[in-house]
Amino acid sequence: MRHARFIFFIFWIASCAPKKGSTDGGKKFRDGKKLAEVKSGKLEEVSGLAASVNNPGLLWVHNDSGNDAEIFLIDSKVDIQQTYVLAGIDNRDWEDIVVGPGPDSAKQYIYIAEIGDNEAIYQWKNIYRFEEPSWTVKGGRKSKDPEDIIITEFDTITFQLPGERKDTEALIIDPSTRDLFIFSKREEPVYIYQLPFPQETRDTTTAIELGLVRLTQIVAGDISADGNEILLKNYNHIYYWKNSSNKPLAELLQEEPLEIPYDVEPQGESIGWARDGSGFFTISEKNKGKKSFLYFYKREKQ
Repeated sequence: MRHARFIFFIFWIASCAPKKGSTDGGKKFRDGKKLAEVKSGKLEEVSGLAASVNNPGLLWVHNDSGNDAEIFLIDSKVDIQQTYVLAGIDNRDWEDIVVGPGPDSAKQYIYIAEIGDNEAIYQWKNIYRFEEPSWTVKGGRKSKDPEDIIITEFDTITFQLPGERKDTEALIIDPSTRDLFIFSKREEPVYIYQLPFPQETRDTTTAIELGLVRLTQIVAGDISADGNEILLKNYNHIYYWKNSSNKPLAELLQEEPLEIPYDVEPQGESIGWARDGSGFFTISEKNKGKKSFLYFYKREKQ
């Protein structure tokens, strides 16, 4: 059975201490470099970030709960190039965004994770999936204030967690299997759940609990484009795993991670690999009048 290899991890001891991570991660990436300050009033509560595939050099971001149901295509100066609005839905609590494969293996898709739940009151969570747009500048010139583009065709993956309702904020996609993985936030250690491909879009489903990861307060994560490197972060730490032996994700995350030196942000809830693997980005919500920036952590030459 496809999921049999994960069974063992369901019984991982919940009382084990959270991982601190090896400090050797500082040898793999340089300190974060500030690329630009977040100045746009439309980007007050950025809680998800992903590098675009179809628009090289640009990034997708979105805001947290209570904001409009829209995503923004930004450049490295945090200037908004285009805004896309999902028609007919609200942003109940959008917490993460990923770009990866989907139903058509020849195409790239955006996945928006409406999975937050601070009070653990919602039975159902949603992930919205649609083909990644390829943005072009009309007439060869960028409009100062381009009109929003409305997205009307998208899939809704509605699921619940087994057992208790939990707050979740991190979503990642395995580029080789197209499986989705969700991490709980507030537990210690946190839970990891799986939505195997193909994900159900015509009915509700229950995510598969794979076990525990000995971390806490996980707010974001990402898998590199080649599927071999994993990042998870909380508000104060960034953790890194290298999957040298092609282990199942839940098994890999039982190993001690490397800890990447992190320039702690006001409320950093976003992380995403560069598509070429040269490093990764972080960006923060604005908080208590503190400035927030787009950072890039460049890989050290090995």
